[in-house]
Amino acid sequence: MKFNIVNEIKLSYSRKGNSERTISSSMDAVDIFRAHFDGDEMDYRESFFALYLNQANKVLGIRKISECGISSTLVDVRIVMQAGLLCNASGIIVAHNHPSGNLNPSTADIKMTNQIREAGKILNMNVLDHVILTSDAHFSFADDGLMG
Repeated sequence: MKFNIVNEIKLSYSRKGNSERTISSSMDAVDIFRAHFDGDEMDYRESFFALYLNQANKVLGIRKISECGISSTLVDVRIVMQAGLLCNASGIIVAHNHPSGNLNPSTADIKMTNQIREAGKILNMNVLDHVILTSDAHFSFADDGLMG
């Protein structure tokens, strides 16, 4: 009998269907995020997405990172970075929703943003913004000067 010594890892990324949209403002990102969030669950449970960009701020792709409960969602920074590495992203914008309707970032939101930014620095991926969405408004860390 022949056994594999180690498991083979296969990675893939396809640009099929790439829209070639360019992000030049937080509103551009918000429009894309709103198209991917489940509108029926915006006021029900938290979800967290990451949008990946090339050096010209053209969209490479979007990925749902997590979907959890009413007042929080767990985000593994490694999963955020994994997709960025896979598509050779230069920039990342993250977003999550607040079912409560409160646009103010929580201490946990700020901490998570800083963790993602630090990981991005190590991997040479610029974390450009973190957007908080409610069903009828949004808050941008970058627009509010919170991205350092």
